Amino acid sequence: MAGILCLDTPENFPSLDCSAVVRRLLGERKIGHAGTLDPMATGVLPLMAGKATRAIPLLPAHDKRYTAVLRFGFTSDTLDQWGTVRPTGQPVPSFADIEGALPAFRGHIRQIPPMMSALKKDGVRLYDLARQGIQIEREPRPVTIYKLDILEYNQQEGELQLDCSCSQGTYIRTLCDDLGRVLGCGAVMTALRRTEAAGYGLKDCLSLEQLRDLAGQGQLAQKLLPVESAFYSYPAIRVTSAQATRFRNGGSLDLNRLQAPVSGITRIQDPEGNFLGLGTPQEGQLKVLRTF
Repeated sequence: MAGILCLDTPENFPSLDCSAVVRRLLGERKIGHAGTLDPMATGVLPLMAGKATRAIPLLPAHDKRYTAVLRFGFTSDTLDQWGTVRPTGQPVPSFADIEGALPAFRGHIRQIPPMMSALKKDGVRLYDLARQGIQIEREPRPVTIYKLDILEYNQQEGELQLDCSCSQGTYIRTLCDDLGRVLGCGAVMTALRRTEAAGYGLKDCLSLEQLRDLAGQGQLAQKLLPVESAFYSYPAIRVTSAQATRFRNGGSLDLNRLQAPVSGITRIQDPEGNFLGLGTPQEGQLKVLRTF
């Protein structure tokens, strides 16, 4: 078995639990996921089954997209509503104030990771230290915010909804907290939904209930997306039957004998268009990067 299932993850359902459920429903021992979701978050979680797990280290798309909701006028020790929340007593900003503050958060910025994160300090997860009441200094890390737009703002409630496209490693909780600091009133994240990950979107996802229904009907395996779909951003080239056999067996192909030029990582297909794997040019040869 080899394929990809995209799950619309429900709230309070950790990524490891999602993997365990799909492992049981598919009857497939090897299940991996592309991009852990915080337990309170919902949305896109690509799950790789069987030989598709070999695709995870090679995924070309690591950027994410989120819909985030935050509430002005509060602060939290975890930067979200699931921590200890305290009112600041400061008035909430106007729509114009928010629009004026957002440009500073677009592009290449630096963030201080929250203590409630999976990053390690001397081999210990920061969230384990935070749960012991230990706070340590964290170095700012570079991240990129490609898009940050207002979707909706209820000034009476001080509730803002944002659409954010960002690089891997971006903390949306930190973004909300930093925005609240800049506006002088504080802010806590109250909801987070991932709408894109690893090149997949909500349109590609099934709910947990749908997965269970399909498994009960014996149709879940039919919903697996092809492994090749994870690499559609790479160009494809078809090879001859003899070249396909050589490539499957790990052999390099002469670039001069291919039907089209190759300049980077490329999807390799047999004469019928079946995906064989990824190749990369090196010293006049198309080397096998990974077969599937």
